[in-house]
Amino acid sequence: MASEALGNPVLQTFTMIRRIDDGVRDQIAECLPEGLNVSQYEALRLFDLKGDGLTPAELAQGLHLPKSVVTSILQHLEAKGYVRVEPWPDDGRRKQAWITPAGREVYVGAVAAIRPKMEKLREAFTMQEFRDALPFLRALQTWFAERDWA
Repeated sequence: MASEALGNPVLQTFTMIRRIDDGVRDQIAECLPEGLNVSQYEALRLFDLKGDGLTPAELAQGLHLPKSVVTSILQHLEAKGYVRVEPWPDDGRRKQAWITPAGREVYVGAVAAIRPKMEKLREAFTMQEFRDALPFLRALQTWFAERDWA
C-alpha cells in the first residue's frame, strides 16, 4: 500500500511542491541579514508589492497566515524599526502598518543578496519551461482558493 502511495501522481505533485517551497525558503533564509527571518522578509516584500497602510488582515490574506501570526511578525518588525504600526484613524481597535526607510533599506539589501541565487535558477531553466508550468499551477491554486474546507 505504501508503494502505491509513493507512485500516486497527486501525492508526488504535492510532495514536490512542498520540497520546492522548502528549498526556496532555505535559499532565501541564507541571504537574509542577521535577525530577519523568511516570514518577516515576506511581509516586507508584501509592502513593496501592495504599498503602505496595510492592515494586519490584509497582510494575513497576502501571506496566507493567521492574523495572530501576522501580528507577531509586525511586532518583531516594529521592534527592529522596519515597520510602523498605528491605530486606524476612525477605529482605534484596527491597525495599519507602513514600511519605514530602515525597513525599505533592509528589504532592498535582501533582494540584492537573493538576486545571484535567482540568476542561477534562471540559468538552469528556460523562461518557456517556467511558462509551461504556470497553467497547471494556476489551476491548482484556483481550485484550492474556490473550496471551503470547513
